[in-house]
Amino acid sequence: MTTYDWKTFANSELLKCFADLLDELKQRGIVRSRNNPVADYGEWLVESHLGFSLERKSKRGFDASDPKSGKRYQIKSRRLDPTNQSTQLSVIRSLAANEFDYLIGILFDRDFSVREAYKIPHGVIQKYARFSSHQNGYILHLQGALLRELQVENITDALRAP
Repeated sequence: MTTYDWKTFANSELLKCFADLLDELKQRGIVRSRNNPVADYGEWLVESHLGFSLERKSKRGFDASDPKSGKRYQIKSRRLDPTNQSTQLSVIRSLAANEFDYLIGILFDRDFSVREAYKIPHGVIQKYARFSSHQNGYILHLQGALLRELQVENITDALRAP
């Protein structure tokens, strides 16, 4: 494997490398867009490791479904690094509309390895999520009492499997 001294690259060269990398990840089907790859990578892991079917990118309310059970899944991912260890997931819209059955929350380490992953029933999300008028949606932190709920399933090992 090649190691690069990224400090020797000009800003424009780094951005070109990033764009080329996103293009390659998209071509391999690991990401579905050329935006920040955290969300797409989390969705890809769920699809490839759990056998779920991803919805089209613009689908409202849920990201994937289980073809066996028909259950709908919202997938939220967060990449942690030494400067930001917040476990706050991205905003959950239309929680009251009950558009998903489970939320899969994934926390990645800096290198995109799965630190923790959980399957959380919709009803548990409603109990712990807090509405933010500023963001016009619900905020959920993947930590604490939420993760000790009996209905919450730790699926970390399933998403780490090769």
